[in-house]
Amino acid sequence: MHVSQPSNQLEAYTVALEAAASTLALVRRVPVPFKTLADQLIRAASSVPANLAEGHGRFGRDRFNHWRIAYGSAKEVDVFLHLLAGSGSIDSTKADAVIQLFDRVRAMTWRLIHKK
Repeated sequence: MHVSQPSNQLEAYTVALEAAASTLALVRRVPVPFKTLADQLIRAASSVPANLAEGHGRFGRDRFNHWRIAYGSAKEVDVFLHLLAGSGSIDSTKADAVIQLFDRVRAMTWRLIHKK
């Protein structure tokens, strides 16, 4: 899925939105014993673009706090994707592609947090 980026939007937000949407599609049919992990993954994945967007509308420490939360949630997504792929609950090739998207988001978010 590709989402067009308004000129006033962060690139990290656009990539995070794509990654979150891909995550939602990936966990649509997770077996029942792994539903709680999938639910946590959904919350973490959706938190990333939400916090990037909210941070973009804030200033000072508040802005950086939202971006730090987005970064942490993107790290959390990585764990759940690896667990679900390792259990065979989701397609590992598709999970790897989503992991790479979230890696990009983390790199961009890291730069936002540490921008001088």
